[in-house]
Amino acid sequence: MRRLKVLFVSPEVEPFVKVGGLADMVGALPKEIATLGHDVRVMCPLYSTTKRVGEWRAREEALGVDVGPEARWARSWETVLPGSAVPAYFIEHDWYFGRPEVYSESDDNAFRFAFFCRATLALCEQLGWIPDVIHCHDWTTGLLPVMLNTTLKDTPLGRAATVFTIHNLEHQGLAHRSIVEFSRLPAAEYRATSIESHGQANLMKAGLYHASKITTVSPSYAREIRTRDGGCGLDGVLQFRAADLIGILNGIDAQAWNPEADAALPAKFSAADLSGKASCKAALQMRLGLTPDPHIAVFGVVARLVHQKGLDLLAESLGHVVERMHVQFAILGSGDEKVENAFRWTAEKYPGRVGAHIGFDGRLARLIQAGSDLFVMPSRAEPCGLTQMYAMRYGTPPIVRATGGLVDTVENYEEGKDRGTGFVFREANSAALYQAIGRACATYYDRPQEFRAVQLRGMQRDFSWAGSAPQYLECYRWAIESRTGTVLD
Repeated sequence: MRRLKVLFVSPEVEPFVKVGGLADMVGALPKEIATLGHDVRVMCPLYSTTKRVGEWRAREEALGVDVGPEARWARSWETVLPGSAVPAYFIEHDWYFGRPEVYSESDDNAFRFAFFCRATLALCEQLGWIPDVIHCHDWTTGLLPVMLNTTLKDTPLGRAATVFTIHNLEHQGLAHRSIVEFSRLPAAEYRATSIESHGQANLMKAGLYHASKITTVSPSYAREIRTRDGGCGLDGVLQFRAADLIGILNGIDAQAWNPEADAALPAKFSAADLSGKASCKAALQMRLGLTPDPHIAVFGVVARLVHQKGLDLLAESLGHVVERMHVQFAILGSGDEKVENAFRWTAEKYPGRVGAHIGFDGRLARLIQAGSDLFVMPSRAEPCGLTQMYAMRYGTPPIVRATGGLVDTVENYEEGKDRGTGFVFREANSAALYQAIGRACATYYDRPQEFRAVQLRGMQRDFSWAGSAPQYLECYRWAIESRTGTVLD
């Protein structure tokens, strides 16, 4: 394949700004694509909380952005993704992005990202760099393919193909219909087969209708979202675009997540030598006030405490688990106030058995991954999930529900059989989770050799982007040929 120009457009990029797994993907995949010989660049808004990692340079030329009744002006900055030569550009505009949060709860949330889409395209023209394909991420970039297909269709930039990746279909970017006029799109685009959905503009739907090709972050999720139960109201659109939809499993940054070199850990370890994991376990017990005990099974949790993640199921059953099983729990997360309070209460009721840190701490997250014996991830829905892959890499078999990317990445262990990297359960209820924890606990205590084999199989799995990057390149080729009618070598 000839050398492609590929632009990633995203609201998050690790290590500069991160809310979830989207940032990890956009921080890692462009570097992998670049190592395969392609010209890759990244664009992201500049928030007040963006971390200015590395050297940054302000571009001298002001950036005119055609939104609203008259053009607005922005500033752009340039740096590179750490550990690479991939240029990363950040759009600065205090009115829209000079606030701490990425996804604002304000009425202008969708308008902020409509501005970002226009600014991204304007910066491409200012740079004189016209991508072959623009890789858009989630609803925040949903209007960009519409802009290319309408107001820019007769320009060189309008020939660019688009790949639109769904990271989480539940978040769709709903807005007042006035966003069409604000974005300087034709009024006719406010229709059911474009932007309109139940009397509102829907930016996710816009991207699904207008992108050249669509991807999700796991094959199972690609199937689930075409159903009524998993489609979040957009299953009809996704069935319509089914021929252009593909699921590609997310990878992880294998250099950043490596127990042999992780600076956040008190001791390093590997599949060949697990001894350092015991030191991590001891440090974790001390950090969260758990009773020091090298032999007790420690179950870890690192998650946003929201309905989708299913941690209310754990909160509901945790007291029964602790009273009936010889276990400890190390919990890190924040979100739903009721679930937060349930974990706080359980930690107070069972001191030394349950330790809960409400909030987020990156170093503690890594310590939980490395120091726990098992990892709990009972998601009701999970487009891909990365923490279960981190857990396996750190020798911590996950307990997961059979949904989305979890079922694509975790192979269920069965007693006496030489396979499995974790423990999988199916029903989204506390009883099923309780039974899965019990099965994992029994394996840990009663079949230590089989448990060690589960650990090692997980650590030896290759979840790096090296496997997924070629699939994205094939998708880019597919999108470009569809857009231009030109067959690529």
